[in-house]
Amino acid sequence: MSAFPPSLFTASAPFESACRIAALPAGHRSHGLHGHSYLATVRASLPAGWAPFPGAEVQALRQALEAAVARLDHQLLNEHIAEPTDENIARWIRQRLETEFGVPGITQVGIHSTANSGVDLDAQGHAHVWRRYRFQAAHQLPHVPLGHKCGRMHGHGFELILHANQDLGERDLSIDYDHLDEIWAPLHAQLNYQCLNEIEGLSNPTSEIISSWLWARIKPQLPELSWVTVYETGSSGANFDGERYRIWKEFTLDSAVKLQRAPAGHALAGIHGHTFTLRLHLGAALDQVYGWAMDFGDVKRLFDPIFKSLDHHPLHEIAGLPDSDTASLAQWVLAQARAQLPPLERVDLFETRGSGAIVSLGAVDELIPV
Repeated sequence: MSAFPPSLFTASAPFESACRIAALPAGHRSHGLHGHSYLATVRASLPAGWAPFPGAEVQALRQALEAAVARLDHQLLNEHIAEPTDENIARWIRQRLETEFGVPGITQVGIHSTANSGVDLDAQGHAHVWRRYRFQAAHQLPHVPLGHKCGRMHGHGFELILHANQDLGERDLSIDYDHLDEIWAPLHAQLNYQCLNEIEGLSNPTSEIISSWLWARIKPQLPELSWVTVYETGSSGANFDGERYRIWKEFTLDSAVKLQRAPAGHALAGIHGHTFTLRLHLGAALDQVYGWAMDFGDVKRLFDPIFKSLDHHPLHEIAGLPDSDTASLAQWVLAQARAQLPPLERVDLFETRGSGAIVSLGAVDELIPV
C-alpha cells in the first residue's frame, strides 16, 4: 500500500483519584488532600503478532492501559506512589505497562491531571510538563491575497500550550506549573483583549509568527522550553520548537468500518463505526511574504476531495486498502494526501479520544495533548 514507516499506536484511559503532595509547602493548594479526573495516554511501536490479530492493536493497547490504571481508580494515590506528582504517576504507569502487561516499544506515557495541564514522558524518559493558556484578541493578516477572509479584521479565542522538558532543569515538577503561570502572566496581560497587529513584532500575526514571537520572549526565562503550540481555532494551529514551524489541520469523520482480519464472531469483524478525529501535520519553511508555512484554507481545500471520500462512507470498501483499522487508514490517508499536499509529514487518526494510530515520515516529537 505504501512505503511509509510503521505506525505508532495510541490509547487513553481515564481514572478518578485523590492525592496529596507532601513535598510542597504547607500553604500550596496541592499540599493537602485533593482529587483529579486523570487521563492516562500511551504511544507504542508495537511489533507484528503482539495483538491478537492485525488491526486489533489499538484495542489491545487500550485494554492494557485500562488494566494498568484500574489499580489507581478511586484510590488515594499516596498508597501506591510515594510522591504522586503527574510525572511520578506517568512513570508508575509506564513501569506497569512494561513489566506486568508486556507492552513493548513504548515511546510516550502521559498524564493529564486537568484539561489544561499534564506531563508527557518521551522515549528517553524525559518529562515534558505542559500548561494550556487562553487569550482573546483581534488580528488581520495584511499580506494575504485580495479578498482572503483573513485580510479583514477579525478575532479568535486563541489557545496556546507551553511545553518544557523537566529533565533539563532542576525545578520540582509541581513548582513548574506555578513557574509557567508566572512567566505567562505578563504575556497574557500584553495579548488579552488586544489587537495583535498593534503589538511590536506582530504586525503580521499568523499562528506561526505568534508561536515564534512567544518563543523568543519565553525561552530566555525558561531554558527548558521545548515547544510553543498556538491554536488559532479548535481545529488548526501551529507549533514552533525554536527551529521548525509545523502546522496542523483537524477534521472529523463519521464513517463505518469493518475489520477484514478480525476472526469470525469478534465485535470488530462486524460493521461498526466511529466519529474519527483526523489530524494532518505539515512542515514547511515560513513564507517570507505571507508569514505562514501554509494557508489553513488551502489545506482544507486541497484535502477536501479525500475528506469527502471518507466522511459518511464505509471505509472498508476503499479499493486497495488491506483493512480499515486506524493504522491502515492513516497510512492510506498519508499516501493519498501527499500528492495534493507535499508538505504533509504526519497523519494522526483517532477512533475515540486518544486511541488510534499515528504515521509519520519523521520523528514524532511534539506531544499535542489529546
